[in-house]
Amino acid sequence: MSDENPREGSGFLPIGGPNPRERAHLDDRQVIVAPPAPGPARVARAVEAARAWLLARQDAAGFWCAELEGDTTLESYMILIEAFFGRPGSAKARALAVAIREEALPSGGWPQYLGGPAELSVSVLSYFALKVAGDDAGLPHMQRAREAILRLGGAARANSYTKYHLAFFGQLPWSAVPAIPPEMVFLPGGGPFTVYDMSSWSRTIFVPLAIIYARKPVVALPAACGVAELFGAPAGDGAAGNGGVAADTAWKKLFFGVDRLLKGYERVPGAGALRDLAVKRAAAWMLERFQDSDGLSAILPAMANSVLALKVLGHREDDPLLREQLRYLDELLLGDAAAGTLRMQPCVSPVWDTVLSSHALAQAGLPADDPALRRAATWLLGKQTQRRGDWAQRNDTPPGGWFFEHRNEFYPDVDDTCMALMVLRQARADVAPATQEAAVRRGLAWMLSMQNRDGGWASFDRDNDKRWLTEVPFADHNAMIDPSTADITGRVLESLSHFPEFTPAHPVVARALAFLRRDQASDGAWYGRWGVNYIYGTWQVLRGLACIGEDRESPTMRRGVRWLLDHQNDDGGWGETIASYDDPGQRGAGPSTPSQTAWALMGLLAGGGPAIVDTAPVRRGVRWLLERQDGDGTWEQAAWTGTGFPKVFYLNYHYYRHYFPLMALGQYARARGMVPGGGGSRS
Repeated sequence: MSDENPREGSGFLPIGGPNPRERAHLDDRQVIVAPPAPGPARVARAVEAARAWLLARQDAAGFWCAELEGDTTLESYMILIEAFFGRPGSAKARALAVAIREEALPSGGWPQYLGGPAELSVSVLSYFALKVAGDDAGLPHMQRAREAILRLGGAARANSYTKYHLAFFGQLPWSAVPAIPPEMVFLPGGGPFTVYDMSSWSRTIFVPLAIIYARKPVVALPAACGVAELFGAPAGDGAAGNGGVAADTAWKKLFFGVDRLLKGYERVPGAGALRDLAVKRAAAWMLERFQDSDGLSAILPAMANSVLALKVLGHREDDPLLREQLRYLDELLLGDAAAGTLRMQPCVSPVWDTVLSSHALAQAGLPADDPALRRAATWLLGKQTQRRGDWAQRNDTPPGGWFFEHRNEFYPDVDDTCMALMVLRQARADVAPATQEAAVRRGLAWMLSMQNRDGGWASFDRDNDKRWLTEVPFADHNAMIDPSTADITGRVLESLSHFPEFTPAHPVVARALAFLRRDQASDGAWYGRWGVNYIYGTWQVLRGLACIGEDRESPTMRRGVRWLLDHQNDDGGWGETIASYDDPGQRGAGPSTPSQTAWALMGLLAGGGPAIVDTAPVRRGVRWLLERQDGDGTWEQAAWTGTGFPKVFYLNYHYYRHYFPLMALGQYARARGMVPGGGGSRS
């Protein structure tokens, strides 16, 4: 099939001469000379080497799964779980403490991401975990951390989730944390709030946490493990404040009042019976979601809370249920406990790594019946959901989506689903064609049914957008809802381009296009919810718009292309730091990275079309990737470019540095006619 979509705008996209960065250099008499186009042989060698590197890392079962890295709260949770089960200072805790010590900043404290500044809540939890593991407060790294924490306002200003972990061990009174009442499981679907109004990850975190809150356990620790020194005042009710959040809006004032009422209700005679019933209901909800899953929601915070909830409900460690859930947590560990080094992953990412690796290989010319793609497609078919999950509370469509991890039946997501559909359109599984097509159509129907009323798509739920919920006292993890995002919506459009019935005139597509036009920032970029940041969002949208047939001459696409051109670095690459989430003025600014350079190139190739393929910005970007590919065929990247919860939790996907550059070089080669097309997309 042709590399270009005949429906897409074919007019020349005026680049307008040198971009502003180039003009600045011209004004300074420092002329940037456009490099010659990379030769076909060099591009082909780079693509082949990158393909070989990736193929060598495919599991025999057909999937890929790289390490997923987060901040030191992950190791801290596991150390505190050890203490909750009566093992402070265990060999496992000491091995996890090594990773925390290694990530401490020279100036004190711990960051949310590599290269970031000390962050209060991460630092408080990490300091506490180290003390529980046996570190003395007088050690130099502990002194520096304590000073950094106090400079940031002390533990009294940490977020609610950190404070809950302090309350577990008597470092704060339970009255000092926001109430999370288990009675919320009784609230009916037709009311102003139910647990399904929270994002999927929040409800799986907070339902077991509500069980713990109802029981209010206090696990005794040796006095040397305490952290009273992290509070500027005695660690009482007043020290807790409002979860570190000022009651500076009408909503916050209302919810802080509700919090006080809830705590007062707990002292009302007879309230205990209703609470006991609510705890049973919440426990049943949690236990149901253990089924067909490698732990609750298959993500660390929910899994950790669930094992603590089981413990306070009276389950012993030799209970098969609790033993199984603890095993799932241990399966997230990497390293060697015997050697004394362990680190923790927030979850595993086999489906996500597999769909992106497979798509990259297909875009780089691997044929649909290649054995590696066949194995990947066959494995993916086995991961399609077969049961109704939480999403079904607002959606009667039969199941058909894909999840992120090895097993997580209750929580498929749109992002994995749209990528799985693209792979299954570009690869032939080892099943009958009719079987594969039926699976694709089930997945397509589910994905379409998840479109929100605003025209966009979110990740796990439909119309999960009650913004007032972000004001509740325990919502300071900045991820209480799951609204439509431009990056996922753009990727859905790319996925739909593999099905000929979807055109810009199709009602589903037209609504999505309208959403993306509304969501475009005034400077032409799109915010990246799930990747860092505006480079990610802008690439995803431009790619989706081009693939579905949007006119490249449209103001929407021209402004997006212009934004990418304006943010190319002088070395030819692109980069953006996580700091852009806190300071939008830093959008598109940062040292060049392989993953972000690849995103920008793919955005330009899609949004600019044939007119941009042989321009200086694209040539320079491609050369940046070619010159930084190492002898093994891969790229090195230290910077983190994945996002969990903006402003709160970030991710380092260890294969982002590889499959995105491969994807970009494959698309560049196809645009120049260097390699055959990789399978069925219209772009």
